[in-house]
This record gives sequence, structure tokens and C-alpha cells, in this order.
Amino acid sequence: MMETAIVVVDEIYDFITGGSMACIHSEESVAATVENIRRHPEVPVLFVCDHHPANHCSFKEQGGPWPSHCVQGTHGAEIAKELLPFVREELVFYKGCDPAIEQYSGFDGRNEAGQSLAEVLELLGTELVFVTGIATEFCVKETSEDLLKAGFKVSVLKDCLGWVDQDGHEKSLPLLEAEGIRVIS
Repeated sequence: MMETAIVVVDEIYDFITGGSMACIHSEESVAATVENIRRHPEVPVLFVCDHHPANHCSFKEQGGPWPSHCVQGTHGAEIAKELLPFVREELVFYKGCDPAIEQYSGFDGRNEAGQSLAEVLELLGTELVFVTGIATEFCVKETSEDLLKAGFKVSVLKDCLGWVDQDGHEKSLPLLEAEGIRVIS
């Protein structure tokens, strides 16, 4: 049997309804992700989280394109409470920690031990990765593409996604499929 893992991308408060960068379908994404995890309790769950310093280059105040979001030490940078029962600190990967570098892919993140997402997936013997999270057209897309490039089989769970823009979401899914990533409901 193929070893599997679930990678949850940016299901954190600033991307959920009411956050500084609230995304479409975000609450539904979290609920569907929780349901999926509960259906597969034997599968390890890894979390990727934006985790910015207050002076991050992606913020409008610093000349970037985005409002301030997921600032370290704030509620907006925390994983949604519904997912907390599934969080193991060694399986949480923080990205965007350097104020001078924008990072969308979970492959750029590190856990508290300094390990990358790819390193830990390999240690777990993972071959197939199911990706959920926010936002389809940015961090989910780039994380999924990097997983594929690293040799993993990748499936994006469509019902477990949130997005910034409806059009961007709808355009990203067939692009992912054309690259060899399965998009499944």
C-alpha cells in the first residue's frame, strides 16, 4: 500500500472569514479538511503556515501587494481551532519568516527543528500527498507543484480549498491537472 500524507496549507485565521485577507470558501475549506482528516485517522497531517514578521516585504506598508497578514504572535497567524486536535508541532512548517523574501510554497517552510516539508515527508515514507488549504491560486498551487517536482504523487482535494478570487481558482485547477496533479472532490 502506498504511504500517504495530508498537507494542510494556510488554514489560519487571517485567511478565514473575518481575517485581514479573508478568502472565499475558507470556512468550508476548514470544515471539509477536518472531515477528511477524521475519515483517515491513520494518515499523518502536516501543516504549512504563513508566519511573517511585522515588516514583511509582501505587505503594502513595505511596498508589497498584500495587506498585513499572518504576523508572528498574532491571532491571525494561528491555525484554525477546529484543526488544533490534529496538530503536532514537529509537523508544522512556517514560511515567510524572512522579512525580505516572499514565499508561497510550503517547500520554503521549516519546522521548529529546521527540517523542510520534503525532508519530513521522505522520513515518513510518503509517496502520495493529499493537499488542502487556502488559497488555491497561490500557496496551494505552488506547494502542489513543488510536491510534484520532488517526485510525490499529488492530489488536490477540491472541496477542501479556499481562494482569493473565483476566476483565479477556476483557472488554477485545470492548470494543475495539466501538470499531472489530480484534482478530486
